[in-house]
Amino acid sequence: MTDVSQEKQSPDHAEDKTSEEGQREEIELSDGDLETELAEAEARAAEYLDLAKRIQADYDNYRKRVQKEMEEFRKFATEGILLELLDILDDFERALQVEDKGEAFVEGVRKIYQNLKRLLESKGIKEIPTDGRFDPRLHDCLLTCEGDEDGKIEEVYQKGYFLGPRVLRCAKVKVTSVQKTKEGEKISIEEEGD
Repeated sequence: MTDVSQEKQSPDHAEDKTSEEGQREEIELSDGDLETELAEAEARAAEYLDLAKRIQADYDNYRKRVQKEMEEFRKFATEGILLELLDILDDFERALQVEDKGEAFVEGVRKIYQNLKRLLESKGIKEIPTDGRFDPRLHDCLLTCEGDEDGKIEEVYQKGYFLGPRVLRCAKVKVTSVQKTKEGEKISIEEEGD
């Protein structure tokens, strides 16, 4: 009797019991329903896999196309300057065909040099200055020699050039160096080698 009184006292308990029965019915699906759900899930998975493969293939094709376009761009980007350089090459060939290689020949080569220099300057190439102090960002020191001050450029072996703000090629130079003894006296490089 106490069990019945407890059931009457708790109406929520009766509702819980009916909801549990409903859940059991939902869980107990027939084998046919499970197979149908599994087939649908497998179909969705196959569809997603196919979609992923197509996206991957599209991306690979895009990457290959962009790479090919970049290669073509690099190949033909220099076409304009090469055509202009061919004009200068023609000038050199005409100069070399001259029989009299006197002052007129030298003057012709100077003009070709000026044309080439003007062409390079129009493309943003300018010479790195070498009339001052050594700067390791702009100059490569090939040799050092004795001098009155450290770091002065003594001789230029090969000119360096900027392309816009970037260093295209460093200048190759000889740089002075003051040789000192421990007491601060100067010594020559010849004495140091003995």
